[in-house]
Amino acid sequence: MKFEMPQLNYGIDALEPAISQRTIEFHFGKHLSTYVNNLNNLIPNTPFENASLETIIKNADGAIFNNGAQVWNHTFYFNSFSPKGTKVLADELSAKINEQFGDFENFKKEFGNAAVSIFGSGWAWLVKDGAGKLSIRKESNAGNPLRDGFEPLLVFDVWEHAYYLDYQNKRADHINALWNIVDWNVVAARYSK
Repeated sequence: MKFEMPQLNYGIDALEPAISQRTIEFHFGKHLSTYVNNLNNLIPNTPFENASLETIIKNADGAIFNNGAQVWNHTFYFNSFSPKGTKVLADELSAKINEQFGDFENFKKEFGNAAVSIFGSGWAWLVKDGAGKLSIRKESNAGNPLRDGFEPLLVFDVWEHAYYLDYQNKRADHINALWNIVDWNVVAARYSK
């Protein structure tokens, strides 16, 4: 199976000022493209030659896992946003967030603290388990909660290449800006499936 670059659902300048066009050009256009190309070069003549990204994440190790997970993680990340974002819905997901985290503001605080506190590079995830219970998970490097049986709902990328051009070393400012572009319709649909 040959993997291809995903398509953005918005223009490369549409997430400004939260994420600049320049960051999209590098992060999406160069970093993600490199992961796709690396994966395509690594999988021929391996057990993962015709595997899905989910199968690669759950079963591969080393470079194949790292590049496969990064393709999946980045695609999921970029698909979590929309220009100007959307409001939190009064739905099953928002009720669950309120139930488990007290209220939406407290959830944002806990999620933001998790994202900011990841040492080095990684990802902050909102996930659900098989019973629909929510949790916040921190993953280093290419880590993905699918590997541990969780269903991802939302992710914030805290690799420096995700924010350094716009925020330099101010990771917390990057996290705070991302809340303005989250597409809660997408996140709620992920929870409901």
